[in-house]
Amino acid sequence: MPVAGAVGRPPAIHPTAVVEDGARIADDVTIGAYCVISSGATIGRGSVLANHVTIAGLVTIGERNRVFPNCVIGGEPQDVSYRGTDTRVEIGDDNVIREGVTINRATEKEEGLTSVGSHNFLMAASHVAHDCRIADHVIIANGTLLGGHVRVHSRASLSGVVAVHHWATIGCCSFVAGLSRVLHDVPPFMLCEGSPARPRCINVVALRRGGFSQPVIEAISEAYRLLYRAKVGVEPAREILRSQGMLVPQVNELLEFLERQQQGRHGRSRERRKAA
Repeated sequence: MPVAGAVGRPPAIHPTAVVEDGARIADDVTIGAYCVISSGATIGRGSVLANHVTIAGLVTIGERNRVFPNCVIGGEPQDVSYRGTDTRVEIGDDNVIREGVTINRATEKEEGLTSVGSHNFLMAASHVAHDCRIADHVIIANGTLLGGHVRVHSRASLSGVVAVHHWATIGCCSFVAGLSRVLHDVPPFMLCEGSPARPRCINVVALRRGGFSQPVIEAISEAYRLLYRAKVGVEPAREILRSQGMLVPQVNELLEFLERQQQGRHGRSRERRKAA
């Protein structure tokens, strides 16, 4: 991926930008005024970096991403154990990263990687800490903070000023309401709210938008009733749902998520990895 691409127009780099030797900038990339791009950066075709964006260390950014002013991607992890290892950040395609977002590179405690998938929307002043993994079609609203080692599964949404405890997992198609404090894993398909955040109902809006059929939505709703209203427990709920013909794959996914959560410490399944 040369600095000036052989196909399409060459990158448009503002004369005040600092692009270090070794940075790999693809065709059709736009780099605005006063950006600083490290020698370890790779930026894919069609991406646009507005003014005052900093790309530090080993960062790979895919195609057609839009990065707004004052973002810092690849800064050192805010972890006292970090000793300068060349860890990485990888970002997929078609993401929108709004003003003042920070995405820190990883520590050495897992795979040395912080990653953001594709088609995500990270709103202003949100923070993705070291070793986080964000999947695809995720929305993270203004001022929301992810602690280290957090996992956010596809099509999850976090509203504004949410604080997510390190090592927590946010399940797919879930929603976390604004000002919530997430101390425990957020189950898939649930709407959670509070301090600490707890499941309040199923995230029916996301399920309908995601094309879930009405029988599947009803099965997830019944699973929620059994687990969080009747509080029958995971295994009894499984047997009841099986007897009702409602043990669809999505319900199995929810039950398996809860089983992993219960095996972890403090309501976070990934605490098992931390302990190891």
